[in-house]
Amino acid sequence: MKYILVSGGVISGIGKGVIASSTGVLLKTLGLRVTAIKIDPYLNIDAGTLSPLDHGEVFVLNDGGEVDLDLGNYERFLNVTLSRDNNITTGKIYRDVIEKERKGDYLGKTVQVVPHVTDAIQEWVERVARIPVDDSGESPDVCIIELGGTVGDIESAPFVEAMRQFQFRVGPSNFFLIHVSLVPIVGSVGEQKSKPTQASVRDLRGLGLSPDLIACRCAQQLDPAVQAKISMFCHVAPEQVLAVRDCSSVYHVPLLLIEQGMLNVLTKRLALDQLAITPAMRQTGELLLSHWSALAKGRERLHDTVTIALVGKYTNLQDSYISVVKALDHAGMACGRKVDIKWIEASDLEEETSTKAPIKFHEAWQSLCSANGILVPGGFGERGTEGKIAACKWARENKVPYLGICLGLQVAVMEFARNVCGFADANSSEFDPDTKTPVVIYMPEISKTHLGGTMRLGARQTLFMEGSEDAPIRRLYGGGRVVDERHRHRYEVNPEYVPQLEQQGLRFIGRDETGERMEIIELAEHPYMVGVQYHPEYLSRPLKPSPPFVGLVAAAGQFLDAWLAEHHPRP
Repeated sequence: MKYILVSGGVISGIGKGVIASSTGVLLKTLGLRVTAIKIDPYLNIDAGTLSPLDHGEVFVLNDGGEVDLDLGNYERFLNVTLSRDNNITTGKIYRDVIEKERKGDYLGKTVQVVPHVTDAIQEWVERVARIPVDDSGESPDVCIIELGGTVGDIESAPFVEAMRQFQFRVGPSNFFLIHVSLVPIVGSVGEQKSKPTQASVRDLRGLGLSPDLIACRCAQQLDPAVQAKISMFCHVAPEQVLAVRDCSSVYHVPLLLIEQGMLNVLTKRLALDQLAITPAMRQTGELLLSHWSALAKGRERLHDTVTIALVGKYTNLQDSYISVVKALDHAGMACGRKVDIKWIEASDLEEETSTKAPIKFHEAWQSLCSANGILVPGGFGERGTEGKIAACKWARENKVPYLGICLGLQVAVMEFARNVCGFADANSSEFDPDTKTPVVIYMPEISKTHLGGTMRLGARQTLFMEGSEDAPIRRLYGGGRVVDERHRHRYEVNPEYVPQLEQQGLRFIGRDETGERMEIIELAEHPYMVGVQYHPEYLSRPLKPSPPFVGLVAAAGQFLDAWLAEHHPRP
């Protein structure tokens, strides 16, 4: 097993996740099987209770794990299926150590960070690195470990020490360290500065880790003199200093790394050419490289644009919707369209805003009304809900393509109940526990006292109902009966109101195995008005886009019927 550790310096949010994922793509082009682990030094057990505005999107895995958004990057880039154990947090490690101490596993010894915590980290990494992540059932050849935060952070110290020990545990030919650092441009003359990188590497070396490769994040091509200076003062060869400049899309990063010879450095240092790679595996890798190159270059050739209004409640931090954004991008490439996202804060569409902040209200509605399609993603809490309902009403009445995800489905049901079925006070018990018309209710089996990991989480089956064979959303999925998608919700459509809603034209064409839980809605006599209770964005891939998103982009471009006729013709 080969291990590649990715650390970061100077500032957080420097792009370690993209570089880690891109390194994995490079290794897969050689035919190797790759897995990934993200280390988050916070004390939370998982990301489930973190606010999207504090930490970005909470990504959900097949097994229901609520994890860091970087695991979404890994799954999208590497086309693998990870588990909750692929995300390590301080909370998980300390919980396990304390549980062992309570059971007496340490035989009366004083439990300390070194060796007990650091040993627990290393054992966790070794165990998870061998878990198969694809249909082959084979253990991975390489594990990429991303160390969250910045070198020098107090909370990451135990993990840095564990990795210092780990390099000797697995041997020098099985351990490779990529350090991602910032090379800023200072002054009006645009001079690139190497001192932050030098200081960061000095700190890293002081902790017992020496980089095998330095990935320099920079706005433009790295100056050769700066590259030489970093090489000299950071004790690496010039070919081990790579420039990861700003690109038009993240899909160019693997190609950028290949151009600079990263594979040669990895192969030499880790003896990758000595691994057993079958001709079939090598051919698969070559095909991946061909497809990835076509993907990156094809995206640059997109000229026709569709505009999608994303009506959310966490739009101040766009990482809150990173999987949604990526899914729109994937769908756009599949449809040959560049997707222009108009970010709309849901509360800015509400009548209350028209008096408090009329300019925001006017601008929000102008953006909504000029969009080719509308997307309402998931969310929690009452804030902005009426704005989402208003956006849904506009889409329904004006025949604007609409996709509602999780809460987006629920507000579509509430809007339809109010304005079509005549239930003026229709609401969700999440927002109004005393509503007389609870068209959305709390799920009976979900805990009301604990928040972490207690929602309906992970992969669940959705069954299309009889008579839905010609529904666009079913055809987008290929016409089959069963859909497997990932869920994350506590509330659901109240089945008691389904007959009345369906009588007025709102079709509940997808349900769970019991037939009681509503999963997919579709409005008749509309170009594309679809709501899904699950989160299809989690399974979207660059080379395999999510069907509901493809439908939205195609409908927004006014060619959904033609797209379906070409890709999913009627029997």
